[in-house]
Amino acid sequence: MTAADDNDGVSWLGVSAILIFYLVILVIGILAGWFKTRKGSRHSTEGATQNELAIVAGRDIGVVVGIFTMIATWVGGGYINGTAEVVFRDGLLNAQAPVGYAISLIVGGLLFAKTMRERRYLTMIDPFQERYGVYIGGLMYLPALFGELLWSAAVLNALGATVAVVVGLNGDLAVIISACFAILYTFVGGQYSVAYTDVAQLICIVLGLVSFDDMGQYFGWSIVLIGNLKESAT
Repeated sequence: MTAADDNDGVSWLGVSAILIFYLVILVIGILAGWFKTRKGSRHSTEGATQNELAIVAGRDIGVVVGIFTMIATWVGGGYINGTAEVVFRDGLLNAQAPVGYAISLIVGGLLFAKTMRERRYLTMIDPFQERYGVYIGGLMYLPALFGELLWSAAVLNALGATVAVVVGLNGDLAVIISACFAILYTFVGGQYSVAYTDVAQLICIVLGLVSFDDMGQYFGWSIVLIGNLKESAT
């Protein structure tokens, strides 16, 4: 058994597995959002505004889920693919992103996190807008907007490239389908859905990395993937 069908180059086994995975993530996201927003927490979400529930999950996702969703936010597909490429091409010392990200998280946690939580800010722009006014806040929003657009594009592009290599599916189609699933569960449950689906996805990543070698040898995927990667690189 191979990862690609001889007729059309698409691994329908892989496509089926990805669709099942997406459905599981969608169900987790919708249920998490529904449970948290409808039932609510017995303590810290009481009195939370709709914006707080949607953007920061009512400040009540807990330490463990918070760690998982922070890892998922920073260590996305673009980060993983880009870091791997730089290390392979230029060596470990030239991979600057992991060091820069680590320093920024430490500085942010030590200098900003406690104060921003106490003052119930929702974004990094809020304290500057409070201090310097709405015009400065609006001006600072522009680089944040363009940065997020480029970051989202990098993540979706990495997703499309990965799916194209693994299952032979068109990368653009994979990006569109994935974005629709993410938009749907985020629309239903807000940050609650995002946080709990991050937990599920990171668990799947760890299990996949641990079991890939054995499963790949069994299904013959390792050889096919190496061949696809070589073809993509040429």
